Amino acid sequence: MIQFRPSAGNSRALRDAFGRFATGVTVVTTRGATGPVGITVNSFSSVSLDPALVLWAPDRGSRRFAEFADARHYAIHVLSADQHTLAQAVSRDKHAVTQALEGENAQGVPLLRGCLARFECTQVNLVDAGDHVLVIGQVDAVTLHDGDALTFFAGSFRRMKAA
Repeated sequence: MIQFRPSAGNSRALRDAFGRFATGVTVVTTRGATGPVGITVNSFSSVSLDPALVLWAPDRGSRRFAEFADARHYAIHVLSADQHTLAQAVSRDKHAVTQALEGENAQGVPLLRGCLARFECTQVNLVDAGDHVLVIGQVDAVTLHDGDALTFFAGSFRRMKAA
């Protein structure tokens, strides 16, 4: 057992502790100044059913932060287990979303194919949260597909079988 109080000196240990929580993997897309852009995110959560709200939390230190914090419209794609290569590619290159484009919605938001779920959103609020910002969005449209989920646990991608 390890116990500690979070501090600047043990951020790696804190990251490892957060990594003990298995999460789904998403790619958030929007229309950037240079075309379709994406960011791989595991900080995604439902917030409310009525109204339909979701949140995700980009890092302020990310070079992509401004494009997404300023985006009025965006889409959150819940990745299938077969999309781990896409998740890795987008984490390295914001334009890698072009390899999985299905099209775009009426607001010009790039939409990815093959995802388990897609939430097309309009940003309604930004909330300061330390070194991240909580981006809260109204869900305008949802698309669902069957399949196994891509998860992230202890620093690795994993497959979660559908029931």
